[in-house]
Amino acid sequence: MNYILTYTVYVLIASVFLGLSAWRLFKMMGYKPWMAFVPFYNYYLILKRTGHPRWWAVLSYLPIVGPVMMSVFHLFLMKQFGRISFVQRLLTVILPFIYIAAVNYGKNTVPAETADTPEEEKKETFWGSVVYAVVFATVIHTFVTQPFGIPTGSMERTLLVGDFLFVNKLNYGYRFPMRPVAIPFLQGTIYDAGQKGNPKDDPKSYLESVRLPYFRLPGWEKVKRNDIVVFNYPRDSVHVATDRKDPYVKRAVAVGGDIVEMRGGRLFVNGQPEQRMADAEVQHSYLVYTGAQLDINRIWKIFGYLPVQEGQTDNGFAYQFQGLTDEIAAQIKEMPEVIEMQEVISPKGQQEIRYFDAAQTKIDTTNTIFPLNKPWNQDWYGPIRVPRKGEVIKLTADNLPEYQWLIANYERNKLENRNGKIFINDRETNEYKIQQDYYFMMGDNRDASLDGRFFGFVPEENIVGKPMFTWLSIQGAFDEGPKKIRWNRMFKATNTGDKDKTSYWWIAAAVLILFFGWEYFMKLFGKKKKDD
Repeated sequence: MNYILTYTVYVLIASVFLGLSAWRLFKMMGYKPWMAFVPFYNYYLILKRTGHPRWWAVLSYLPIVGPVMMSVFHLFLMKQFGRISFVQRLLTVILPFIYIAAVNYGKNTVPAETADTPEEEKKETFWGSVVYAVVFATVIHTFVTQPFGIPTGSMERTLLVGDFLFVNKLNYGYRFPMRPVAIPFLQGTIYDAGQKGNPKDDPKSYLESVRLPYFRLPGWEKVKRNDIVVFNYPRDSVHVATDRKDPYVKRAVAVGGDIVEMRGGRLFVNGQPEQRMADAEVQHSYLVYTGAQLDINRIWKIFGYLPVQEGQTDNGFAYQFQGLTDEIAAQIKEMPEVIEMQEVISPKGQQEIRYFDAAQTKIDTTNTIFPLNKPWNQDWYGPIRVPRKGEVIKLTADNLPEYQWLIANYERNKLENRNGKIFINDRETNEYKIQQDYYFMMGDNRDASLDGRFFGFVPEENIVGKPMFTWLSIQGAFDEGPKKIRWNRMFKATNTGDKDKTSYWWIAAAVLILFFGWEYFMKLFGKKKKDD
C-alpha cells in the first residue's frame, strides 16, 4: 500500500507540472485547460490530437519507461506549435516543464499549420521506430526478463564465466522498481569516472531523490533449496536502493529455518550432507606438486578452461587450481607428472578476518567471514540458522552481530547497544520478530565464491529472479582464458537440475530468421503468387 500511495503522489506531482506548464496549449488545441492536469488523460489527448495510438498513454507514468514516453509525448505536443528545431527538441527533453511553460506563456505561441515534407516524414518514421524499439525493449527488460552476464567463477562449472543468461522476474513475484526515474538498461552507474575501478565516484544511472518503497507481487513459486537465484548484493555500499545494488548469481543452499554448516570444506544442511542437484558441479581448490611442468593447454582441451596459478619449487613445479570437481581432481591426480595433490582447507577454529591496512585497525567486512565474532572460516563455518519470516528471535550479546545488520539495514529499524542493553526504535528489548524471509546463498565453486559466508543472509526484497536459460556463452569474455564461443551451452535451460540439458539453439535461430525475414518472405511469396 505504501508503494501505491507514494507512486500516486509522484504521478499527481508530474501531472500538476504538466498542467501548469501546458494548460494554455491544451486550450489552443480545443480542449478544456483543466484536462492538462488529469493523469494519463492529458497524454491521451495529445496522442489523439497527433494521430498516434491512444493506448500509448498507459505507458506515460510507468517506472523507468514513463520518463522516456513522457519525453516522446512532449515532443509530439511541441510539434503542434512548430517547435521542431534540434535545439527546441533538446530543450523539450532535458528541461521539459520549463521549456513547455515558456512556450505555453509565450505571446507568439500559435498552433502550427505547416505539414511535414516527405523528407521530414521519413526522418520522423526512422526516429519513431528507434524510440519504439527502445521502449519495447525497456518494458521487457523492466517488467518481464533481464539479461545478465556472469563475470566471475563462483558458479563454475555449473554456470561458466562468459555465460549470458535471461532472468525471469516473475517466478518469485515481480518486484517493482524502487528508483523509477532511470536510464534504461543500466544497473547502477553510467560509466567509470574518477578513480579507476572505484564505483563510489561514478555517476549513477538513476535519480536517487525519486524513490519508492519495496513492493512485490505474489509469484507462482517460492525460492526453494538448491534453486539458482539472481539477487542484489546485500552489502553493496555504493547504492542505497536495493534494486540498484550489483546483481549476483548463486545457489540458495538453505531457506528460512534451515541450519547451515561447513565441515572441512563440505556443506551440511540441517545436520545432513547437502543434497546436490544433478547439474551442481561443486568445486574446491587444490594444490598440485609435480616433478615436470604440466601442459596447461592440454589440460584445458580435456577439461575446459580452469583458472590456475603456476610456481616453481626446489623439486619441480607447484600449481594451485582455483576450483576442481571431485571427478576432475581424481583424473589430474593420476597424471604421471603429479607427485602430490592436496585440497586447500583452512584449519578449524582459525578466524578469517581481512583488513584494509597493515596495522590491522580497519576490518574489510566485504572479505571477512560473517559474523565477526565467530572463529569461523570458509571451510569450517557455522552452524548458523537462517531467519524465517514471522519467527521471534531472542537477542543476546553473543548473537547480536548475527542479526544487527538484518534489524537495522534490511528491516530498517533503529538499533542501539547501550551498555549491554539492546534498544530497537528507542525501546529496550531482548527479542525481535523477523519481517521477511531470508536465504543463504553459496557458489558451487566453494573456494572462489563471495557468498553468504561473507555477507550473511539475503533478504527476500533483494531477490531479482530465476535464471531461465543461457542465450550466449563466450569463453574468455571476462577472464584470460582462450577466446571462443561455446555453442553447446547456448539456449540451454539453467534451473532444471538435470546434468545433461538439451540445447534449443536451432529453435531460437528459426525464430530469429522468421522474425527478421518475415517481410522478405511475404514479398517473395506475394511476387510468386502474382507471377502465377
